[in-house]
Amino acid sequence: MKTTTIRLLLLWLLIASCSKVSTTVEQTGSPVTNTTQTVGAASISGLNWADGRDNFVDGWVIPSGLTSSDSYSTVAAKTEAVLNGFTTRVSGVNTIRIPVNPPSVSQSWWSSYNAVIDKATSKGWKVIIACWEGASSRDGMIDNATDFWNMWTTIVNKYGSNENVYFEPFNEPHGYSLSQLTTIYADFLSRYSGVPKSRIILGGEGYSEKVTGVGADSRFSSCLLGLHNYAFWATHSASAWMTDWRNRIGSYGSRTVITEFGATMNSGKDYQNGPQSDNEIAYIAATSDVCRNDKIASVYWPGLRDSDSYSILNRGGSGTNITISTVNSSGVFRLRYGWGL
Repeated sequence: MKTTTIRLLLLWLLIASCSKVSTTVEQTGSPVTNTTQTVGAASISGLNWADGRDNFVDGWVIPSGLTSSDSYSTVAAKTEAVLNGFTTRVSGVNTIRIPVNPPSVSQSWWSSYNAVIDKATSKGWKVIIACWEGASSRDGMIDNATDFWNMWTTIVNKYGSNENVYFEPFNEPHGYSLSQLTTIYADFLSRYSGVPKSRIILGGEGYSEKVTGVGADSRFSSCLLGLHNYAFWATHSASAWMTDWRNRIGSYGSRTVITEFGATMNSGKDYQNGPQSDNEIAYIAATSDVCRNDKIASVYWPGLRDSDSYSILNRGGSGTNITISTVNSSGVFRLRYGWGL
């Protein structure tokens, strides 16, 4: 009787233990096991927090939920609410990517905007600070070199010693040839030599669309590489999207951070179980597979941007009482799967 009871108890413990791991099967056929380990460069698992007008603006860049009249304390309170909402809705997120431009740093907004970075890093979050050009140019080139370097000097002087802050010199530098772009990047490293290269993210050439050219330059061997790719750029099967990603990454996966990728989230598409004949579903499924299997870090575009159909989260509430809701839970599933969660 005692032997039977012990055997039953052991069997129950085994079943209970196994039930803690939930496994499903993707449409691509790969097993999905819930874990607690993030993957990729610097263990970055991120969301872009963007200006509702897009980050290409001629004045101050102001992420959704903030206003130009906000004080430092108000920005801090709003950031607390947004980050708490991010954590609740997208468990495992540990990074935000935010925009800057010269007016945002050289003018009065900077003293308030600091609160986003200060609050996030005080909570242990990583912050990627990326520079956007103005709306009136949109030519993929630095608008004014003097203003550009003054901006980065101000930023680096304040946050260069903060190990949770990452610096992305220029977003989507499509106006430059590879040699022109690498000259700018070499200048950045020379000017800010005190910043560890492992906290500098160099966007790939074109629309940051491939990292192989910059990655091959030995001057940047310790830097991270920023990559963008979107479903509206092409139509592929899921397997072809995986090949497309891997061609853009080359042999530099351990240094690559996908700083932008995204698809329509407010149309009701099922990115977890929907038909991969749909280009966006194939793209999101392939992206999550590549990130997870190849251990590529990623930052979704956008985590939060008002009135953006790609936004995976929505903002509600008012003032500092900001609430965050999920737009597409299957999109969140895929994002977290790519993070290794």
